[in-house]
Amino acid sequence: MRFPKSQLWLALALVVAGVVSAFSGRINDYFLDVALGAGINIVLAVSLNLINGFTGQFSLGHAGFMAVGAYTSALMTTTFASRLLPLVGGQAWILFPCALLAGGLLAAVAGIAVGAPSLRLKGDYLAIVTLGFGEIIKVVLQNIDVVGAARGLYGVPAHANVFWVFGLAAVTVYVVWALVNSTYGRGFLAVADDEIAAEAMGLDTTRYKVTAFVVGSFFAGLAGGLYAHLKGYINPTGFDFNKSIEIVVIVILGGMGRHVGVVAAAILLSVVMEPLRRFGDYRMILYALLLIVLMLTRPQGLFVWRSGRGTA
Repeated sequence: MRFPKSQLWLALALVVAGVVSAFSGRINDYFLDVALGAGINIVLAVSLNLINGFTGQFSLGHAGFMAVGAYTSALMTTTFASRLLPLVGGQAWILFPCALLAGGLLAAVAGIAVGAPSLRLKGDYLAIVTLGFGEIIKVVLQNIDVVGAARGLYGVPAHANVFWVFGLAAVTVYVVWALVNSTYGRGFLAVADDEIAAEAMGLDTTRYKVTAFVVGSFFAGLAGGLYAHLKGYINPTGFDFNKSIEIVVIVILGGMGRHVGVVAAAILLSVVMEPLRRFGDYRMILYALLLIVLMLTRPQGLFVWRSGRGTA
């Protein structure tokens, strides 16, 4: 039985992630933290690219879906762990993926809740609605004691390792690539190119937009769960408007609707932020200036070499 090359690449990526994870104890903790942060950004950027890049919508609330996944999974492995562990035979390594999945599913439900009523809107109006959703999530979390309210949630176990982070990053890239390049997925590109023409051809454009939101939200929830179990502490302010903008910037710099470009931009920006820390409070100014220069010199994206979406 022959497997498609894309599935072989996915299997190879999972194997490499597993091997590197087995020897990750020999890697400097600082460099390992930066690498894992880059992997989480890959999941976030690739999932948002399905919404903003391939379907042509403009979401500014991706951090809100990330927050839903982060708090859901963190609660399952902390506050409710004593009740849930007996259900999985007392094995924390089983509870963790279950918690990630629960966080992703709840984020997907949130994607439906936001997408179904609002995706009949377009452009700036949709961006405002998604921005409002992200801020609502942050404010709600700041006022719920069971999740630590404004204090944040402490003591989240450090289950996120190289295998989980980069394994899920590989799965995210594969799923989005396979979806967009499938027969059904061509509908996303049609919606992005000309929504009116797509509707005239009989496509249910609202269904395609909601589907993109649900899939993107699901993977954002998984990324949030990984983030919570990497840092060990989460706070509502960590999922604010600035975080959403950071993800949008990665997608734009990588090239809207580009698989390889978005992955490369996620890694690049994750690494670039670290040397700027030596400048203290001025680092964000330098970061903003760097983005301005990049936008002026490469408005089409840093890693765009040829026309057409869904390929590079």
